[in-house]
Amino acid sequence: MRAADAGGMNAKTTAITALAPAVWGTTYLVTSQLLPAGHPMFAGLMRALPAGLAALAITRQLPRGVWWWRALVLGALNIGAFFPLLFLAAERLPGGVAATLGATQPIIVAFLAVAVLGERLSGWRLAWGLVGVAGVGLVVLGPAAALDATGIMAGLAGAGAMGLGVTLTKRWGRPEGIKPMAYAGWQLTAGGLVLLVPTAVTEGVPGGVDAAAAAGYLWLGLVGGLLAYTIWFSGLRKLPVTATALLGLLSPLVAATAGALVLGQTLSTTQLAGFGLALAALLAGQLTPQPRRQGEPRRRQRLARRTA
Repeated sequence: MRAADAGGMNAKTTAITALAPAVWGTTYLVTSQLLPAGHPMFAGLMRALPAGLAALAITRQLPRGVWWWRALVLGALNIGAFFPLLFLAAERLPGGVAATLGATQPIIVAFLAVAVLGERLSGWRLAWGLVGVAGVGLVVLGPAAALDATGIMAGLAGAGAMGLGVTLTKRWGRPEGIKPMAYAGWQLTAGGLVLLVPTAVTEGVPGGVDAAAAAGYLWLGLVGGLLAYTIWFSGLRKLPVTATALLGLLSPLVAATAGALVLGQTLSTTQLAGFGLALAALLAGQLTPQPRRQGEPRRRQRLARRTA
């Protein structure tokens, strides 16, 4: 396959994979406007378990051998642990602080790729990950942003949990013959089962679930859960893990855009600058710079002298 063709395929895969974090960016709007207040764990459960069971029913493909425990580990990290930590951070911190902590995931993945995958540390993507965090911070942080130690630890732990889950997903791959939807279904089901008992103990089922709330749960489960995770895990198999993690910057940017379009929230000049900075980081992080060959000019000079 020619390099141009491979580059075109990667660009197409990247664009499709980016749909997943873009969809996840609508979660705040759906949760705040449609769902019953005070039940974030239940929302996470509804986003994971029904979608996972639906995927298993559609594909009729169950894990085999080591994939039983691998699916449990990946589901617990990507969903079962990530959701509660995300919700805890959101409860203890302003939304902007929590979003900025979540944006650190590409930086965490850059180091995990070295430890787990044996890759060389990508200074290029690490640098753009830092730029992305700065950009997201400019978009979502306000003057009233407050810090809480528990919330900060939860936000960083949540980013770390999903970062490790993404890296292990890249390492273990997907079994031959297993459909992307089935693979997503394994993890959604495992994550939902991890959430089941904590949700029942701490929140229970909210009362007064109306048609709007039902539509919200349906969106979170089918689109934000089944469809988005199928796309995400499929793309992660084909793309560099750190570059894929940088696509997660779309989530807070889409959330800010949805707030402006639907809720009438305005974006200041500083926020717009941060928006552009985060987008630049996301796009630049998809590129792989060519390594410099510092010794090449000297070798050419020596060869020219010998042949002269």
